[in-house]
Amino acid sequence: MFSLRKLLLAPAAPVASFPAAFTPGVLCSALWSLLALLALATPALPVQAETVLHKERSLYSTVVVKQSGNRRCLMFSVRRQQRNQSCMNMRHPRQMQFAYTKMAMSALLFVPQPQSILVVGLGGGTLPTAFHELFPDTVIDVVEIDPAVTRVAKEFFDFRPAANMRVYDQDARVWTKRAMLNKAQYDIIILDAFNGEYIPEHLMTVEYLRETAALLAPAGVLFANTFSISDLYDHESTTYAHVFGSFINFKLPESANRMVIVQAEQPGDQALKDAAAGLRETLAPYDVPIRRLARVLVQQRQRRPDWNRSARVLTDQYSPANLLQSR
Repeated sequence: MFSLRKLLLAPAAPVASFPAAFTPGVLCSALWSLLALLALATPALPVQAETVLHKERSLYSTVVVKQSGNRRCLMFSVRRQQRNQSCMNMRHPRQMQFAYTKMAMSALLFVPQPQSILVVGLGGGTLPTAFHELFPDTVIDVVEIDPAVTRVAKEFFDFRPAANMRVYDQDARVWTKRAMLNKAQYDIIILDAFNGEYIPEHLMTVEYLRETAALLAPAGVLFANTFSISDLYDHESTTYAHVFGSFINFKLPESANRMVIVQAEQPGDQALKDAAAGLRETLAPYDVPIRRLARVLVQQRQRRPDWNRSARVLTDQYSPANLLQSR
């Protein structure tokens, strides 16, 4: 009986040993024909269809939940296209699916035991859920402008508010002004507000960042999620520098996101590495490579600015985000 495996593994014979009618060229042709037949005879692997679990038009965007296999994702659709805002592995719900959420967890390198956390932008609730699991007694305030997103996070992504983890369905700019009046302070602030296209214009300006800075505790840290490939990169960078001075420009090669990290007094290089070693097992269920993130942070905070420092800062009077994004 003919065996393809034996034929493929057999030592090559000298050309002279082949019969005249069975030259190497003919042999290759025969092998390719046989492989093609085998491919046709082999059942195709099933392709997991993408299912739309939920779709609704809210005041701010079209909110869509799709699932393919074990991967469930929240998307916002405004004008151009749908973009994943949050994803969950339904078999391993703790595992973070995006590089930027893992990057955000490195805030714990700077503040290992936060007593208060502010997250602007809920999405599927990945970050507040993780922080609440790790620090059940910590006060966590989440600001999300769209009530539809909050409902979807609860129904489809297992987001569960608690007595000390509250969600405010308000515009972040309005909420921040009120929090200033109440003299609220946070050890960790994460800015992660996105619509279907980019960060809302009024949450990128000098005025908003100054208001947010007023909420940062003296030893607190701010992480702002932005894009490293945005046309707004230079403008965003000069705006953050204008408000906070220097900052860590945190990037990973596998991600288009970058984190702007601000802290008045940052821990030393060895302190970051030691903190990462202590957090390794704690963050393992979330698939956060915290020791690698610490190494990258140590390297990147020594680098010079890679943006045009003469770019105009964004203000409430000058924030043409949509125009710049669409060029």
